[in-house]
Amino acid sequence: MSHLVLLFSLFLALAFADGESQKTTQSLCPNDVSHKRQKRDWIWNQMHIKEEIDTPLPHHVGKITSSVRNNNAKYIIEGEYANTIFKVEETSGDVYAFERLDREKKAEYELTALIIDRTNNRSLERPSKFIIKVYDINDNAPVFVQKVFNGSVPEMSPVGTSVTKVTAVDADDPTVSGHATVTYEVTTGGEYFTIDDSG
Repeated sequence: MSHLVLLFSLFLALAFADGESQKTTQSLCPNDVSHKRQKRDWIWNQMHIKEEIDTPLPHHVGKITSSVRNNNAKYIIEGEYANTIFKVEETSGDVYAFERLDREKKAEYELTALIIDRTNNRSLERPSKFIIKVYDINDNAPVFVQKVFNGSVPEMSPVGTSVTKVTAVDADDPTVSGHATVTYEVTTGGEYFTIDDSG
């Protein structure tokens, strides 16, 4: 009888251990994704476009992309210049400019990207703001800040005496090397007067 009880106890212990092993295996199973939360995110680089592009419109600016996977997804952009200057291809997320841009008029545009379900217009992702920067080209000549600069100098003044100061400005981007650099030159009267880079 004691052998029978011992055998029965051993059988129960093995069955219990096997049950625990199955629970552990089930909890580690990679197919169990019921508690996993999928992270969604907008993905794009900063967008930029050169000003005054001399090719047929529209001009490709960049691409808004979300990690959302939905066959009914549709991209939309909003903002002051959305669907006028800038439009988005609703399935690919490609953004296009439908006007030639002038950096001196406006250097950057702030828009908002959305992705919605086209069947019910519900948002699939939080809206995200993005900026389109307009890159400068050296397309502006310097201009003097006034039409006439008057100067005077006493007679018999030593060489190097200051006569007047002139100032010119360039509307191009000063952060781009050489684009807004102004240099001066005396075109008439150079045998009597010189001018330096400060005017």
